[in-house]
Amino acid sequence: MSMFKKILLLLAIVGGINWGIYGIWGFNAVGWFTGGSLTWLARTIFIVVGVAALCLIPSLFMGDEPQAQPHTH
Repeated sequence: MSMFKKILLLLAIVGGINWGIYGIWGFNAVGWFTGGSLTWLARTIFIVVGVAALCLIPSLFMGDEPQAQPHTH
């Protein structure tokens, strides 16, 4: 998995955890960390997480990436 995809996945996981916390306790962690859900920083984080999740959609339909084979003589 490329470093770019790992970063996208990490952002999507953060978003999923925030949604889970909000669903269970009604607490928006991103909004709390940034001083409110409607601040420019919170909205920017929400947009970046959403774009990351969208960028991961094609991965659902692609096969596994080939693993590098060790080079033996």
